[in-house]
Amino acid sequence: MKVVLTGFEPFGGEDTNPSWDAVRAVTPQGYRLVTAELPCEFGASVGAVRELVTRHSPDVVICVGQAGGRDAVTPERVAINLDDARIPDNAGHQPIDVPVVDGGPAAYFTTLPVKACVSALRSADIPAAVSHTAGTFVCNHVFYGLMHLVATEFEGVRAGFVHIPYAPEQGHTDAPSLETATVTRALDLIIRTTITRTDDLHTTGGTLH
Repeated sequence: MKVVLTGFEPFGGEDTNPSWDAVRAVTPQGYRLVTAELPCEFGASVGAVRELVTRHSPDVVICVGQAGGRDAVTPERVAINLDDARIPDNAGHQPIDVPVVDGGPAAYFTTLPVKACVSALRSADIPAAVSHTAGTFVCNHVFYGLMHLVATEFEGVRAGFVHIPYAPEQGHTDAPSLETATVTRALDLIIRTTITRTDDLHTTGGTLH
């Protein structure tokens, strides 16, 4: 099985992004792995995902992003067709109330077995929960763009998005954090759960109109 796993470059004035720090540290166990750092930019980020999927023809694509303030690893369940940025992206773009894809469905469900993934993480003493919102910034933009690509151009690829907390070294002492090594272990478990489980898919890339 070939897996594409992505994280993001730093944004919002941060010096690092734990999503990429964790992604690049994953050591594949029973699967082939391609990792990439995505730009934190509307448009360009989805273009980079498209290039990765086209070039590598993966079986699974998982994108990872930081959700400061969360206290657990949170596989996302649904991506919505909305860009609504509270702050500009790294290119200075700040879309407000615009669709990710003109004319696209209101939402897409992940094709990752999110509940099985959460169960596997909790069994390994890693804090985890299913999330039902990926926000409306670049993370959701990538998640929706990825699921649209899978639905319209790359049928059969299992795909989804995972949010992670701050890392301790970012210095956000007023918010929860999780060691990067723990997140790296979590991502490997999510990948291995995804490629071995087919019975926990409550949705298979379905849409909401």
